[in-house]
Amino acid sequence: MTVTVRKATPDDKQKCLSFIAALRDEEEQTGWSDTFDALMVGDRGTVLVADDDELGVLGSATISFNLAIRYSGEYCQLEELFVDPATRGKNAGGMLIESIIVTARDRGCAEIGLYLLEWTAHNQPFYEKYGFKVVGAEMRQRLN
Repeated sequence: MTVTVRKATPDDKQKCLSFIAALRDEEEQTGWSDTFDALMVGDRGTVLVADDDELGVLGSATISFNLAIRYSGEYCQLEELFVDPATRGKNAGGMLIESIIVTARDRGCAEIGLYLLEWTAHNQPFYEKYGFKVVGAEMRQRLN
């Protein structure tokens, strides 16, 4: 059993969308499929998957690349990361994080950010293992 991280393909779409639904504890939403497709062809971000040669896709991570003057260029944002609970313990999440770090560094990003929400705060120690630090609170306004 070997786990590797690779860019998602269109064949991974349903599995990745099911991971997002599980992460958010909701049904797949209108627009998710189109957003996945845009990430397959665009330059604004990508979807990575942890793929086991026997079990198939164990987890996925979505990242976006954003411009900011304060960074004199791009930074990377980890948007979603989910590993199937039935397959946890194979370091798929850690491999996804390590691949994100390499991807962002190779692209020239200044840093990687992620959001820990009230319902994901329990993941903080996991991210700290990979060098992430808490930097403050976030504010949002819902537009739709």
